[in-house]
Amino acid sequence: MFGNYLIGLREGLEAGLVVCILVAYLVKTDRRDALKPVWAGVGVACGVSLAFGAALEFGSQELTFEAQELLGGTLSIVAVCLVTWMVFWMRRTARHLRAELHGRLDAALRMGTGALVATAFLAVGREGLETALFVWASVRAAADTAGSSAPLAGVLLGIATAVLLSWLFYRGALRINLARFFTWTGGMLVVVAAGVLAYGVHDLQEARFLGGLADKAFDISATVPPDSWYGTLLKGVFNFQPNPTVLQVTVWALYLVPALTLFLAPVGFGRSVRGGEEQKATDEQAGSGGDGARDGDGAVADGERVRDGARRAGGRTVGDER
Repeated sequence: MFGNYLIGLREGLEAGLVVCILVAYLVKTDRRDALKPVWAGVGVACGVSLAFGAALEFGSQELTFEAQELLGGTLSIVAVCLVTWMVFWMRRTARHLRAELHGRLDAALRMGTGALVATAFLAVGREGLETALFVWASVRAAADTAGSSAPLAGVLLGIATAVLLSWLFYRGALRINLARFFTWTGGMLVVVAAGVLAYGVHDLQEARFLGGLADKAFDISATVPPDSWYGTLLKGVFNFQPNPTVLQVTVWALYLVPALTLFLAPVGFGRSVRGGEEQKATDEQAGSGGDGARDGDGAVADGERVRDGARRAGGRTVGDER
């Protein structure tokens, strides 16, 4: 359940941060009339993501067992590729996320209402579709042991937490180091993705698309029973399987070791000690409510300064429009 909670929290907070940046910018620039199209785009993106997830869940039930396993294994691998790209993309571009979104929003404001809806839809929809696919693959991988409701409950709880955190960020009631948060959760998400990838390979083996189903790397089912509390915990967090095949273990190691090594390498948010010190100074300045943050500041400044839009517009927030 923790792994699925992490997915919902991480992906939900990324989407929430994007929405906060868009809304705060419109309030700060006194364009509150453009809030409705932006919220409309966010709503459409959420609806499309939910419809995509429902299509995956209910559409696959009509297939034969082999077809279900083939589809599940293929989409699990696709989901791992997407979430890996997303984790590294966020790590590389988080410093410039606010400036990039502001530029897109300025262009959309000049083009009209339809462009505003499209901008908000694309900004949130990409996160939503990736989340729906990865959540479906992860829930499917964890449901065998943890029960059909626990993984989904973990995802929904994570999304609810992300919504609450995003609201607190916007109101200025919460300040955390978002750069550090995304680094830690990104690393843990890579570990979760490795388990989903191994499960996807197992699906393809059960579908007879890949061989080696009978070649077990080890079997510790007697030591770690799948139905025990600790077996359920390991399954829910890491998608651990007590009797994996040789191919599963090989793919898991070939993905996890290089992906985690590259992700934790000292690049991206800070390429040197000096860069790290500059980022720290920027974080402290943003936390004190100063106006010195530049468009190229990090994700911390984005998260902590979204409240500035409401403050400069007279202390009102988006909720005041309702």
